[in-house]
This record gives sequence, structure tokens and C-alpha cells, in this order.
Amino acid sequence: MTTSQESDAIALWQDALTLLAERNVAPATLAMLRSCQAVSFDGEKLTVSTNMGFAQRKISQQAPMIEECLEQAAFQPVGFEVILTHDSVRRPVQTGAEMSREEVGRINTTAAAMEPAPAAANVAPKDTTAAMVTGTSRPEAAKQPVSDFKNEVIDPSDSKLTFDRFVSGEENEFAFDAAKQVANGGNKSYNPLFIYGKSGLGKTHLLRAIQNYIAQNDPSRLCVYRTGTEFVDDYVNAMNVGDTPAKAALSRNYQNVDVLIIDDIQNMRRAAGTISFFFETYNTLMSHGKQIVLAADRSPSQLGMGDSKFDERETSRMDSGVTVSIQVPDYELKLKLINSFYDTMKQDAVREHIPGMTGTISEADRKLMAEKSGTNIRIIEGFVHTCLITASHKEKLGERLDREDIIKIANAKWPTGQKTITVEQIQKAVETYYDVSHMDLVGSKRNKELMEPRHVAVWLTRELTDNTLADIGKKFGGRSHATVKHSIFWVDKTRKEDRIFQDRIQTLQDGITDNR
Repeated sequence: MTTSQESDAIALWQDALTLLAERNVAPATLAMLRSCQAVSFDGEKLTVSTNMGFAQRKISQQAPMIEECLEQAAFQPVGFEVILTHDSVRRPVQTGAEMSREEVGRINTTAAAMEPAPAAANVAPKDTTAAMVTGTSRPEAAKQPVSDFKNEVIDPSDSKLTFDRFVSGEENEFAFDAAKQVANGGNKSYNPLFIYGKSGLGKTHLLRAIQNYIAQNDPSRLCVYRTGTEFVDDYVNAMNVGDTPAKAALSRNYQNVDVLIIDDIQNMRRAAGTISFFFETYNTLMSHGKQIVLAADRSPSQLGMGDSKFDERETSRMDSGVTVSIQVPDYELKLKLINSFYDTMKQDAVREHIPGMTGTISEADRKLMAEKSGTNIRIIEGFVHTCLITASHKEKLGERLDREDIIKIANAKWPTGQKTITVEQIQKAVETYYDVSHMDLVGSKRNKELMEPRHVAVWLTRELTDNTLADIGKKFGGRSHATVKHSIFWVDKTRKEDRIFQDRIQTLQDGITDNR
């Protein structure tokens, strides 16, 4: 291709992008389009390229609209083609005038699921679930080497998980500050950063906020976000290929990243091979000064309990940097969350032209919402969304959202008095959490590792059921009244002295009640 042809391709593509932006194309789609490189224009067809298979498929679906804009820009019919390149060069995300702040947040330097080779136009792409390691979903190509990690487009819902949208309070302020320190790369002592707490308190939001911040402010850093389950899948898939190059390529991919983020790492607890591979990666990254961020529903020491494949040496390494917990929100933080969700939803509705979100919820009603809500932040967000939609609907009918509406919605989100908790349910929850058998929990063994789960199970039974101390003793192997009282006293005392232990109790209690 001549220099003139290349220049024509670039100019035509830029004009088309301008026209597409005027058509209110979704920001995520526009970001994908702007990440493409103009390759050639032969007078009849414009060809652009991307190194992201996901982007290629999504952009190809928009071909008719793109061709309309190309025709408008060129004053003649122009065909359009997007091709997939497999170059290993890590290209920085466009910034400044080339891409808006919001759009930059859509794209991040992270691990892309390895994509199959481009399919023919009339053939639907095959399932790529197992293609992370092999680079293809076709069995006959399973021996191909693993591709390098590339930039990928972040899902629009994840791209909104930024520091600006995170609501901080006393319960999560330390974790919030630590995540920001890691994101800007200025404080090397926060390595590894380990964030833990029960589900629904904002751990994933902070991890994604780190990812989005890096994409926006330092896209040259290769940041990989994976869940524990995805990491296990990557390892298992590489092992299934059965050749040394695939395993070496997987190691190279992970060991070449600048920031490795693993969410829900507790999902690796029983995968011995994956844990071994993870700590090989961990040691290499740490020795080269690279950043590691981990999150789990329990502390590092708790990850090693029961029949977990994490040993003490490994849990201590995860706990060697900054370990911080996120607590359940109190009334003040819940009110702050509700006010923030309410304002953000209304702003997003205006910007993204979302109907049915114009209602008004008074300050007094939002305070009532905080009183009636549970502690799971994800459910609180859904609660606000439902209340806002209800308020909008009622206003169209000439009515307004009232206390009865809020209480009814809250009761649907957090039912009360509808479920009787049994001793058996509590015992099962404790057995699962601590990885102990039922016989050990209620039996006569006095092993040190059995004392805490046994005390905790007795304490929870007293808190969550109407059983007398004598009844509780019968349910726990015929223990005496004094023994049951001792368990309750031990838990109450330890809760006051040990915040980590209190976190464990809260996590278990919330899981048992199932609606908190």
C-alpha cells in the first residue's frame, strides 16, 4: 500500500468516527471503534484492524451503520472490513484529544480471553470458553502456542466501577485508600494488597476501580484482572493441552504483567496445582517489583483452614503486605450509599437516555430506606433502583412514593419473620465454613482446631434460635449447661478483642440468615 493510500484510509476512518459519534453510538462501542487502526482504502473498501477478537466481533455487527457513515464521508458507497491481527506489540490506549475520559475507562490493559481465528462471514463464531490457553476452540489447533495478553474492552457495567463512584465510610475507608495507593503506583509498600470481607460490600468495585484507573492514567502498564475461578480455568486448560510450550506460554503471560489482580481467591482453596502455579507467578512478580492485588471473602489465615490446599507458608505470603477488611455498613454509611446511588442513577438516566428514572425520592424517605435496608451493598443498590422506578411510575399517575411503598419494597428485598432457622442449618453452615465434619463438631474431640467452630456454632444457635441452653447442649453431643455457657462467654469475649474474629462471626451469621 502506498503512503497516499494509507493517508486516505486514516483520513476516511477519522471522518467516519466523527460521524459515528454524532449518532449517539454507545460509548463502549465507540471506544472499540477508536481503538482500531486504519489499514487500507482501495477506493471501494476500507479495512481496519484490531488485535482484540471480542472487538472484531462486536464491530462487525455494526458494519451496516459504519458503511452508511463511510458513504456519507466519501460521497460514494464504501465497503467495510475489520480484520484481526495477532501482533504481540502492546499498544497504549488512546488518550487526550483522541479519546474522552469516559471512553478511556472502557478499555483497560488486562488479560483478554484468547480468541479463535477469524471465522468466515457466514459462519457463527464457535464457543471460546476453553480458548484462553490454546488460542482457538478447534481441537485440531490445540497445539498452537498461547498468545500474549492483549488489551481488552471492559464490559460497560465494569467500566463504571471507578473510585469516583465508590462510596467510602469508616467501614471501608482504609481499603479505599489502599486501593488508590496501589492504582497510582506511588506506594510500593502496599504489595501485596489483600482485601477481604463478606460478599456484597464492594471488594470487586475497588479491584475494578484499580483496573479502570490504570487504563485511564497509565495504560502502558499491563494490568490483568481475573477471578479465582478464571485463574483455575487458565491453569487447567494449559495442563489439558499437554505440551511444554503451552505451559511455558501461560507462565510467561502471567509473569509479564505489571499489575495482577485476583478476585475471590478463596475459589482456589482446593486446587493444589493451581495454587502451586499461582505462587510461582507470585514470587516472580514480587521479585521484579510488580504489583499484586488479591481479594477474598475471608482473611489469609482463614484461607488455610480445614482441608484447604493453601499451607501456612502461602497464606503468610499473602498476608505479608497490607491486609485490610471491609466491614458491613452502619446506618450512616447506608444513608450515604443510598443518596449516592440515587443521585448517580438519575444522572446516568439523563446521560444515557434511560426512561422511567425521573422520579423524586425525598430526603426523609431516603432516611427511611436506610433504616429498612440490610447490609449487602449490591442489594441496597437494587433497592434504590426499585424505589426510583416506583417513584417515577407513581408520579406519572399523579401520585408520590410513600412510606408504605418503601417498606413493602424493603420487605421484598430483606424478608423478615418468614424463615425459621434450625440448629441443623447453623451446624451445616459452620461445618462448611471451617471445613470440619459434623461428627467432629458435635463430638468429644478436644483438638485445638475444633474449639473455635464448636464455640461459634453454639453461640450462633443461642443468637438465631429460641432453644434453651439445655436444648443447645443436647444438639451438640449432650454438653452440659455450663459448657454451653462457656462457649457463649468465649465468643462474646473474643469478639470484643479480635476484629478479625468478629468479621468471621458476622460473615457466618449473615450467610445463615441469608437476607443480610
